[in-house]
Amino acid sequence: MKKLKMNSFSLQGKTALITGATHGLGMAMAIGLAQAGAELIITNNLKEPLDAAIEQYKDLGFKASGYVFDVTDEVEAEKQVTLIEKNHGKIDILVNNAGIILRVLALDMPVSDFRKVVDVDLIGPFIMSKLVAKNMVERRSGKIINICSMMSELGRDNVSAYASAKGGLKMLTRSLATEWAKYNVQVNAIGPGYFATSQTAPIRVDGHPFNDFIISRTPAGRWGEPEDLAGTAVFLASEASNFINGQVIYVDGGILATIGKPSNE
Repeated sequence: MKKLKMNSFSLQGKTALITGATHGLGMAMAIGLAQAGAELIITNNLKEPLDAAIEQYKDLGFKASGYVFDVTDEVEAEKQVTLIEKNHGKIDILVNNAGIILRVLALDMPVSDFRKVVDVDLIGPFIMSKLVAKNMVERRSGKIINICSMMSELGRDNVSAYASAKGGLKMLTRSLATEWAKYNVQVNAIGPGYFATSQTAPIRVDGHPFNDFIISRTPAGRWGEPEDLAGTAVFLASEASNFINGQVIYVDGGILATIGKPSNE
């Protein structure tokens, strides 16, 4: 039996393209990949936040570049992916992190808004995966990581479009894995639970009903820290996960493992 090589977790010499990693969980995963040795390529549809994020990465001592484009625009995305491959040689790792959520009751949601969410959260990952996987398949090597959600498994009010897109992303992950596994391209996903980010800061206070709900509903008894995602991202991007394909790893503190505590406990 072969011994486990600890350097199988290394990303030295690898180039990672992470969409939308200008803040929050995307940035935390990108930092994890960079700490493991990867060169970072970050995208955003706006230049100002992208430039600011690139400076943050460089201040941390990481090699990082930025490209401005909309992942839902297939023509522009193809131009930019071609440019990235020309400038950087190859893309070893793709993390489809860019996403949006609109919290609107289904009865009140315009169809145009529903389509907008699905375009970014589902069509965007399909476009990017298709474009990047072409050369991965030719090289017989590549890692694609989609960012799913608790809503890939659970329903909630106000997020019908988001839940539909993230549920679809889970199945897209499995379908692409089925097609590309024979070419040594692994397609997997991460499903974050509830995390302590700047967006959730206003509700992460003692006494807030949603804060109390999340802490009581999560077996770990806390919100996740952005850094909690880094290890999973590195694992799925590395050779250590070469025989894992089509899986969604939920980093949720155990929420999906339990029905929760009874109200009288």
